[in-house]
Amino acid sequence: MMRRETRQRESILSYLRRAASHPTADMVYEAVKKEIPRISQGTVYRNLKVLRESGLVAELNLKGTVTRYEAKKDSHYHFRCESCGKVFDIDEPVDTALDRRVAARTGFQVTHHQLEFRGLCRDCRDKP
Repeated sequence: MMRRETRQRESILSYLRRAASHPTADMVYEAVKKEIPRISQGTVYRNLKVLRESGLVAELNLKGTVTRYEAKKDSHYHFRCESCGKVFDIDEPVDTALDRRVAARTGFQVTHHQLEFRGLCRDCRDKP
């Protein structure tokens, strides 16, 4: 029989793999609660932390927003709509040469960078 934490963790990870919206922890909780009604908010937060620490989930700390989560994928950029707040993945290769240029110019050891594009998503752009 599967341990309870494992079932909960698998449910959270499954939801994040299906989600296109980069949900907050509260959004994850509300979604997983439909599948596991007795799950607590604290359990969701603890499991998100375990999944992040194990490298299965990425935590997006975008400037000016609450923390959002996504199932870990290859490195990629994000776009945040300044009207509705939705976050989208951008299918654009990450510029690793930028890391090397900054490291060479500053002497810093650059491990990675985050880039966020902002503006209006298609739905908000097309609103009258």
